[in-house]
Amino acid sequence: MFRMTKPKSKTAAALIKRIKDREATAGIIGLGYVGLPLSMVLVEAGFKVIGFDVSPAKVKLLNAGKSDIDDIPDSTVAKSRASKMFSATTDPKLLSKVDMISICVPTPLSKTKDPDVSYILAAMEWVRQHMKKGALVVLESTTYPGTTEDLILPILEQQGHRAGRDFFLAFSPERVDPGNPTYTTHNTPRVVGGITPDCTLVAKTFYEQSIPNVFPVSSTQAAEMVKLLENTFRSVNIGLVNEVAVMCDRLGVNVWEIINAAATKPFGFMPFYPGPGLGGHCIPIDPHYLSWKLKSLNYYARFIELAGDVNSHMPEWVVERITQTMNKRLAKALNKSNIVVLGVAYKRNIKDIRESPALDVIKLLEDKGARVTYHDPYVPSFKWHDGQAKSITLNQAALKKADLVVILTDHTSYDYQWVVDNSRLVFDTRNATAKVRRNRKRIELL
Repeated sequence: MFRMTKPKSKTAAALIKRIKDREATAGIIGLGYVGLPLSMVLVEAGFKVIGFDVSPAKVKLLNAGKSDIDDIPDSTVAKSRASKMFSATTDPKLLSKVDMISICVPTPLSKTKDPDVSYILAAMEWVRQHMKKGALVVLESTTYPGTTEDLILPILEQQGHRAGRDFFLAFSPERVDPGNPTYTTHNTPRVVGGITPDCTLVAKTFYEQSIPNVFPVSSTQAAEMVKLLENTFRSVNIGLVNEVAVMCDRLGVNVWEIINAAATKPFGFMPFYPGPGLGGHCIPIDPHYLSWKLKSLNYYARFIELAGDVNSHMPEWVVERITQTMNKRLAKALNKSNIVVLGVAYKRNIKDIRESPALDVIKLLEDKGARVTYHDPYVPSFKWHDGQAKSITLNQAALKKADLVVILTDHTSYDYQWVVDNSRLVFDTRNATAKVRRNRKRIELL
């Protein structure tokens, strides 16, 4: 447990004072779903923030007071710009003007499920060239345990600088949940671990200025492991409940009824729900970072690999169920059928389609000869094959023309009773129609 309250070095003490006095400037590298909300929270806390991104279009948009992130309204960015507390740039030389650098860049997987740390390395090259002496550098991008110490630290110490003396290096995992109206960047507790005790203390002080609860851990590797445990926990439990859904289908019982009944137990059970697969940047990807790292230590992470296998095959099982449903209830083949998909975002009430299982389901349906159109109030279009798919107008005519309507994302803006009333048959992968009262015979649940 980290208990240090006073810095050992004068450099750390000086930076802590500048942070508390709001004299320090923050630099955020990567202005996406993690970096932009963090920037706005820091501005609100009284810090001047310079945001860095490789996209000139994004920088231009933000400097015009506009947002491209679901959880950040235009008015928030416009207010930060009007106060002259926030600016965005593509120029890494401006890193020489900041005291705290948060790295919030993507960390995808390669096709072979190996960690792709190229974005982190590119950001660190910017930092290495332009970081001022005595600055704090915090990696927020999810990665495998050991990245901060084994990969980043040697880069920053190339020119003879030392962590804890000439600069401060820490890891603090982002915990952004897009579309969550309750927990935001501001009120979600943060975990932080530094290379040295002074590194941890400086990073803890930095986050405490804008986030109420900051929990320090013993090392950067511990902080990295925390994030992977969080998302592996979700991945494994979702994998379990997805397999339970397949079991319930074989047994002829309603998986949603089973879960809701089990959830009445006040202890020892936490409900997770099945669906067409996993989406988003974190849960489908992060556990594989841990699995990859452990393979290098001659350990096979069985739970992680099994959960990943179950979850990755859910789109195939959904299409199999759709095929069976059409044959049994409509006496119709999937080939040349008209399918309307409701929702392509990876979760409800957001526009994010990263790793969305809906896209896998659509592709599999098309591969079997179905004519698929979609509607999503948050995603008017997206790149598809060599062109673009565009959201259709959702009206009675579109629903009545469809042989089957498939609910893949349970946006709350849909009137599901109206959808069911005007559809021939609805295949619901999210139990979105739970409150529908009329025409329930037109519904097939996952």
